Amino acid sequence: MVLDGLNAAQREVVAAPAGNVLVLAGAGSGKTRVLVHRIAWYIQTGQTHPHGILAVTFTNKAAGEMRGRIESLLQHPIGGMWVGTFHGIAHRLLRAHWQEAGLPENFQILDSEDQQRTVRRVIRGLELDESQHPPREAQWYINAQKDEGLRPQHLDDRGDPSLRQMIRIYRAYEEHCARAGLVDFAELLLRAHELFREQKERLAHYQQRFRHVLVDEFQDTNSLQYAWLRLLVGHDGSLFAVGDDDQSIYSFRGARMENMQRFQGDFPAAKLHRLEQNYRSTGVILRAANALIAHNATRLGKELWTAAGDGARVQLYSAFNEHDEARFVADRIAAEREGGGRYEDCAILYRVSAQSRVLEEILMQSGIPYRVYGGLRFYERAEIKDALAYVRLAVFRNDDAAFERIVNTPPRGIGQRTMEHLRVTARAQAGSLWEAALATMRDKMLPSRALSALDQFLRLIHGIGEQVRRQGPGEAVAAALEAGALREHYRKEPGEKGLSRIENLDELQNAAREFELDPELHGEIGPLQAFLAHAALESGETQADAQADCAQLMTLHSAKGLEFRQVFLVGMEEGLFPHQHSSQDARQLEEERRLCYVGLTRAQRRVTLTYAQHRRLHGTEFYPQPSRFLRELPAELMEDVRVGGDVSRALYAREAEAPDGAGFRLGQRVLHAKFGEGIVLNVEGYGSQARVQVNFAAAGSKWLVLAYAGLQPA
Repeated sequence: MVLDGLNAAQREVVAAPAGNVLVLAGAGSGKTRVLVHRIAWYIQTGQTHPHGILAVTFTNKAAGEMRGRIESLLQHPIGGMWVGTFHGIAHRLLRAHWQEAGLPENFQILDSEDQQRTVRRVIRGLELDESQHPPREAQWYINAQKDEGLRPQHLDDRGDPSLRQMIRIYRAYEEHCARAGLVDFAELLLRAHELFREQKERLAHYQQRFRHVLVDEFQDTNSLQYAWLRLLVGHDGSLFAVGDDDQSIYSFRGARMENMQRFQGDFPAAKLHRLEQNYRSTGVILRAANALIAHNATRLGKELWTAAGDGARVQLYSAFNEHDEARFVADRIAAEREGGGRYEDCAILYRVSAQSRVLEEILMQSGIPYRVYGGLRFYERAEIKDALAYVRLAVFRNDDAAFERIVNTPPRGIGQRTMEHLRVTARAQAGSLWEAALATMRDKMLPSRALSALDQFLRLIHGIGEQVRRQGPGEAVAAALEAGALREHYRKEPGEKGLSRIENLDELQNAAREFELDPELHGEIGPLQAFLAHAALESGETQADAQADCAQLMTLHSAKGLEFRQVFLVGMEEGLFPHQHSSQDARQLEEERRLCYVGLTRAQRRVTLTYAQHRRLHGTEFYPQPSRFLRELPAELMEDVRVGGDVSRALYAREAEAPDGAGFRLGQRVLHAKFGEGIVLNVEGYGSQARVQVNFAAAGSKWLVLAYAGLQPA
């Protein structure tokens, strides 16, 4: 019964002998289905009972769904089986063994926001400047060390004063949490790992109990989770891991794709199985995705296929600019609806969140309902609200909401006591916070340190006001961003999130410069006030309800695990996708390619790829080249949707050709007699003037003249 409805490869995996098994499950191949059936197979065949199974996934929702599907298959409850996330299981272990783990019985869990507040308190207690040691950056550092299994005593500052202070903050934070009985998310995992590592009897107990451990989304495990699994499984256990190295896209969160590659060496007698039959996409989409991902050297390798038909070719659209691109996509979505489809069948995927701004505007103008999945609309994002609050307060001094929002953003030493004093004073005088601040300064109603911080803020806003009153929206936003040092503030936030915030601020400046005053719409007010009103109204517009029929907008990172009838991958340009911060590093470039692979394999029936010949993004003009990923797709699988368009001419013109006729293209792997193997990052010119930029594994990035380089295809 458990094997009913499975294909041959799935049945082989589900019924494989107990032991260590790695299942390389391609997109749309039914990986969760296989995991669920494997658990049911263990129980139905009497190999174990629910009490002897531990199943791990990455979200509480997925864990709940997994339990429900197992009970449906077996047609009875599965009490005693542990199903949950890594954090949830670690929490359960620590509650049961708090004393052995060195914790108080009633320890409390800190969520991310509470953790950041605690880190801020610690930094202040150490009398450090928050602008030099931002709590958000310190929080990221602490969690990153814990994810690698490292305590403060394991760390070396290597003579770096900044790193020395980070380690000091980490140590003080640990001491504070120990006194207060607090445990953050990363600590749950680290403490559970230390429990197993140091309490051998306790480890032996759970090794004996959980003879069968199963893990979903194995490619997303970090170093500590992998180490914890190795301890729990030991030499005699059975680990069944399901994942896809081609969909490993979260290295910025600590995920280690290498865990899949290490599996067969680290777990005794491990077997590798592949699930390659896809039940989601057409044959053309899968062949395109296979051709793309084949350019990655560090992969275990598989080839997706489908028993369904080929379907339509991948469509390619070369837009004049980002507005033309957005209008094209909106027209295609409208046509889908007019043809009897639904808006929700369409997803627009982009590399950076700042791209959503123009798309949102055009969709609204076209009357197409939409939802930004897993994120906020452009004008609702915190960094955008921060920047606009500076402009608003500089123009309208009595805007209390703007005052409250930016008075200590970035941190400038204006604390809650000062703010409470200003609120009380404002209420007593029936005035604004700005007026209360002026009165406080005049009458010296606060300690000198607080007065100094407040005075600096008032002077800052006054200075911005002097600039923006005589300027248009673009110049006003630029002045506020520079004076408020918001880019520098968010640059201290590590990883993709901080970079995304800076890109959004640049895009806000771009939006302000492009803003056009409409006398009919805006009446007698000036351009700057009109832009602020426009931003407020855009922010006030609510998104379509999650259950409503609406187009879906999302970053490619947010799209993983989802599927749509029609997918638009927009902004397929060098510097944007692959992102400029990744194109110079071979490992990061491979992750960018995996991200593109994820985007392609979200589509069930149709994929449309777009790129712009000219793009204004992050406040800068670009004349980008088409993405190398487009060139890595077979031309015969693609269709240029422009009248008279030619895919080959559009995409493959940019190759460097040496005098002897040998051509080299972006992304190609090459060999050099001195520098070894590398990847072509950039090409330009023909004949004796042809040059290529190659990133060599050992020697780094170098520009070479083809006539003299002696390069050979790898």
